[in-house]
Amino acid sequence: MLSDLFIQELKYANNIEDVVSAYVNLKRRGKNLTGLCPFHSEKTPSFTVFPDGQSFYCFGCGAGGDVITFIKRAENLEYMEAVRFLAQRAGMQVPEDQTDDRAGRLKARVLELNRAAARHFYGNLMSSAGKYGLDYLLGRGLRIETIKHFGLGLAFESWDNLLSAMRQKGFTAEELDAANLAARGKNGRQYDQFRNRIIFPIIDVRGNVIAFGGRNLGEKGPKYLNSADTPVFKKSRNLFALNFAKNTKEEAFILGEGYMDVIAMHAAGFSNAVATLGTSLTAEQARLIAHYAKEVVIAYDSDGAGQTATRRAIEIFSQVGLPTRVLTVTGAKDPDEFIKKYGSARFKILLEKSANSTEYALNRLREQHNMSTADGRVAYLNAAAKYLAGFDNLIERDIYVSKLSEEAGVSRMALLETINNLAKKREKSEKRKQERDLKVEMFDPRDKINPQRAKYPKAALCEEKILSFLFSHPDHIRVVRQELNEDTFVTDFNRKVYKRTLEAFDQHKDLDIAYFGEDFTDEEMGRITRMFVGQSEMAYTLEDVRSYIAALKEQKGKVSYDDIKQMSPQQLQEYLMQRKK
Repeated sequence: MLSDLFIQELKYANNIEDVVSAYVNLKRRGKNLTGLCPFHSEKTPSFTVFPDGQSFYCFGCGAGGDVITFIKRAENLEYMEAVRFLAQRAGMQVPEDQTDDRAGRLKARVLELNRAAARHFYGNLMSSAGKYGLDYLLGRGLRIETIKHFGLGLAFESWDNLLSAMRQKGFTAEELDAANLAARGKNGRQYDQFRNRIIFPIIDVRGNVIAFGGRNLGEKGPKYLNSADTPVFKKSRNLFALNFAKNTKEEAFILGEGYMDVIAMHAAGFSNAVATLGTSLTAEQARLIAHYAKEVVIAYDSDGAGQTATRRAIEIFSQVGLPTRVLTVTGAKDPDEFIKKYGSARFKILLEKSANSTEYALNRLREQHNMSTADGRVAYLNAAAKYLAGFDNLIERDIYVSKLSEEAGVSRMALLETINNLAKKREKSEKRKQERDLKVEMFDPRDKINPQRAKYPKAALCEEKILSFLFSHPDHIRVVRQELNEDTFVTDFNRKVYKRTLEAFDQHKDLDIAYFGEDFTDEEMGRITRMFVGQSEMAYTLEDVRSYIAALKEQKGKVSYDDIKQMSPQQLQEYLMQRKK
């Protein structure tokens, strides 16, 4: 277990405002900072950083904690990995001899296994037995240099070709399962996850092979098969070819729809292309792109599914503040086919002519309406006004209002008034939704963090007010504990927090968010943080807390009818004696 002194030094060296700013566009609001939450999709900022307490909390999704908790969630790391991440950032040395990091050791072994597997697949492809796989890739227009550059490979049509090779190298069944390189049959026996497939290694920005994608060469099974999430890989937080694209000199990234599109673009000289990994674009992937690029060009397929995915991607990128343009592929179904037919020079011209997201959206709306009729123009303008009402940037909104007014021959003021009215309705609707979500979170019967909260709302509220007071006034812990026993707490979660609070006091440790980090999950840390900062503006006095203690004791003495039915005769007798007393 790491010393408190080291954790405090680590936090001091990693100011939460500086760390979070690398992931979130923060704006100062009084003494705190706010921004769009990196852990859930939202249009109105509900994510808050509290520099005084070196903590963060999202009033929308309940995420919260200290800088270590933030890095755990943002980088998908375990506690010790987050500590090492921050230590490396600050140039500090982690006292490893104080840690028991079994999860970290498993991750290291999975990375070794993945690298060995990638070499094995590549060897298969370049062997005489793998000629059919190499012929397939050459037939798709790839050169040997491109195949080597991406480390492409081949999984033979065998049940244990990879497993046998990896076992000979000393990797265990547990490690093969953890890497998702093995699947299990009904009898529990392992077999190769990837069979008769072209293999695309997925490599992170540090050069680690973290997962694989496989393109089917036969007729059985899905066309593409991707690694499931593992200890070293989360598909919603990684991108194919980012390890190459991060070194591009271009300011924009190109977002393709699949492996072959991206490989074709790289082979044609566009090394700034990346792709998602068998899933629709996620907010985490959008934020990842925003780390490396100032703009993104969406180059999805031209079919209906591709256009639907494009609209969704535009919305996600707008939420992370990354400008987007949309590539319109004409004369081909995707970038791979376009480059083969017309060459890289024509593709470059296509990129340069790509429309920004607003122009793309308005063009799509225009295509859906008959602009030659008055009714069609009215319907188009109403749809466009609704779209522009969602703009937070008033300057951008104003520019397109002028364009629409000129294009449709309508009064600019009438159009602007319509948009402003729609914007006000949207803001009110979002505010009501946030308030509704907060109420649901506070007393949700499906509350996984404190499931007893919905059953005993008054007691839980008293407990949280008491804990909030102690976090703000640790000098009063001695007095409060004389009047409040751990057993008086009604909800188990709050009792555990109170117990840890008393332990911190007894051990003369600073009572801050970091103290709870190793013993509570990320979700629990969010709830604790809310108690730390959510009620910090309330000026509770010691007398207020005494009234909460009294109310809590009263609630503790009350038992529901269901609880009484489940009591044994002895428990019932003790309860009646207690009530009589």
